[in-house]
Amino acid sequence: MKWLVLAIGVIVAIVALTAIVGLLLPRDHTAATRAHIKAVPDSVWQAVTNVRDYPRWRTGVRSVDVLSTEGALRWREHGSDGAITFERSAEERPHRLVTRIVDETLPFGGTWTYELVPAPDGTLLTITERGYVTNPLFRFMARFIFGHHRTQEDFLRSLGRRFGHEVTPTRA
Repeated sequence: MKWLVLAIGVIVAIVALTAIVGLLLPRDHTAATRAHIKAVPDSVWQAVTNVRDYPRWRTGVRSVDVLSTEGALRWREHGSDGAITFERSAEERPHRLVTRIVDETLPFGGTWTYELVPAPDGTLLTITERGYVTNPLFRFMARFIFGHHRTQEDFLRSLGRRFGHEVTPTRA
């Protein structure tokens, strides 16, 4: 019985310490990642903006429901991170695209800005996340366990494979 109480006390202490550290971390963050994609900007633009095709090439995306094409495009991705609803909030074809999470019930949110620049033998794509994490426990995990760049890196690797090659994302 003594060991059980001790184990529970240790678990409670770890959770409390994690929450305290999470509370001390800033709610907002910016993270940018880039990769060279061996395809012309127009082709990369088509892949990034055609959300219906995401399940065919994006790791972790099982399905996409297009919710609205009137005004700003709105869609819901179903995948390894659950269901997340997005909206296209700005676009300057084929150089800049901004999407944002519109589901305010999630413990996180923000925007992704995609910047496409012609480069020798393809396109340099930079994704900049301006995000926030409201829950202190999730904030701790996002900062120290998952990292703010992970989803961007996964996206860029998947996009490279979509065009038939491996990419090595770098932090911008």
